[in-house]
Formats: sequence, C-alpha cells, structure tokens
Amino acid sequence: MLVRVQNPAGTNAERALIDWLRTWKEPENPKGVATINCSLFHNDRLQQFDAVVWTPTSCVAIEAEALVARQDGVLEIPLNGPWTINEEPVVMEGRDRRTPLEKSREHTFALQSWLAARGLGQRAVHGVALIVPLRGADLTVEQAWSDPSFDVILGNDPVALEQYFEALAESEKHLWTANDVAVAFRAMGILPYLPAPQDLLAEGFLGPIDITLWHGGPAQAQAEAYAEELAIAEREAARGGRVYTAPWYSPWKLYPVETGQVKMGSGCLRTALFLGMLVAFAWVLWFVITALLTYGP
Repeated sequence: MLVRVQNPAGTNAERALIDWLRTWKEPENPKGVATINCSLFHNDRLQQFDAVVWTPTSCVAIEAEALVARQDGVLEIPLNGPWTINEEPVVMEGRDRRTPLEKSREHTFALQSWLAARGLGQRAVHGVALIVPLRGADLTVEQAWSDPSFDVILGNDPVALEQYFEALAESEKHLWTANDVAVAFRAMGILPYLPAPQDLLAEGFLGPIDITLWHGGPAQAQAEAYAEELAIAEREAARGGRVYTAPWYSPWKLYPVETGQVKMGSGCLRTALFLGMLVAFAWVLWFVITALLTYGP
C-alpha cells in the first residue's frame, strides 16, 4: 500500500490509520494508494476526508474517529441519530458533532458526484468508519441495518481493516486504472503526491499509461523513463530480438548520455570505467585459465 500524507498533524485515529496502512508491504496485503487528509470542493463546499484509499477494485472514503474515554460494551449504530455505548453517548475525539455515518453519507455522495463529473462516475465509492477505542477497551458493534456502501470497523488493530479490503477485493472487479488514479490526483490538486506509474502498476492498477497525466509533477521524469523503456521494448519486439536491460553498474547507467549536451567529464569517466571492466574481466579469465592449466587433470 502506497501512503501519501498531506498533513502529518492529525487526530490519534488518523495517526493509527497511517501506521497501519504503512505496514501493508507484503504481497498478501491489500494493494493500492491512500491519501491522508485530502479535500475537494463540491457544490461550493469544501469536503475534507480523513483518508481516501484507491485500490484496483474500489475507492473507499474513511472516517477515522478515536474514543477519548474508556467505554466498554456494545456500540449501537442506528440508521439516524446519535451513537451510544450501553445507552451512553459515544465520546469521540473529533469536534464535529455529526456522527461518522452522517459524515460518510455526505463525503461519499460528494466524492461520487465529483468523480462522475470527470468521467469516473461508473465506479462506486464506499464509506468506512474506523473507530479506535482506548487500549484494553472491551467493545463490540451492533448495526441494526445493512448498507453495502457503509461499514463500521473497530480499530483495535489493523487486522479488521485489512480483512475489509480483502473482502472488498473479492467482491469487486478491476475498475480503477493507473490513469484513473492520476486523473483523480490532478483534479484534487494533489499532483505532488501522485505515485510514479511504475509504482501504481506494481500495486495492481491496470494500464496503459498516459504519461501526460504525470506532467508537472515530481514523478514526471519516472513517467517519461517508463515510456522510454516501453518504447524500446516495443521496438525490440518488432525486430523479433530479445530485450536486454543494462545492470545498474553499467557505464551507460552510472554516467548516462544526455541528449543535446556534450560532457567531456562524463565521457571520460564512462570510457575509463568501461576499460577498467574489460581489464578486470581479462584478469579473471587469465586467472581461471592459469588455475585450470596448473591444477587441472
């Protein structure tokens, strides 16, 4: 999971969410890209999200809330009205008096409409309320109604959230491409946080790649390098030959040729390294042949 944090200063719930998402580095963990503390304007109103997570199969808006008091029992979630634990009001860290459900309804609708206006409306937006209780609290959730677009997850540890994304991936199809994510990042004004196309492809987002969507951002050079590598591979494939990638220690990798510029220093270093590698190879070859002649049968 790629994690992009715009504002590291946040609530305890947001910090816990960031720490959990950053632990998803193994192949079996959920794939995607998460933006923390992002926002957008919809209907002349600023919508602020604790987190928006794109995966190859879904888009999820997360409302992260931490409890500030030790409350044990059953967290009751009605369709409308305040949330309670054992008939006592839930005391949450955030200053917003709305329940996470009310905020999720507004945020998912705004994000869904905003995406639709940019040609991405066929993709559903899911809402999740991540409730982080105090350490050691004995808490369970009772939701008296079912809504496929909204879930409540207790954030005692990252396992429940990870299982939610795994279940979502099994029930959805590949809907989000790397270009779709780039369009969303550009339109939300968070282009500086857009991962390189190679990173998005590694997270399971489908191509092809339109590198112009990365122009103007810090990942532009990586996008152009990807396009150049792809073009080389296509030319080699058209000639029917194999594609060989130079290793990192290649003289042309360490001291690359820059188009339109002549750098004698880089050229001399490249030549010296190449000659040094030839001498080293010849010495190793001579050593092997000598050893065979001396100690061989």
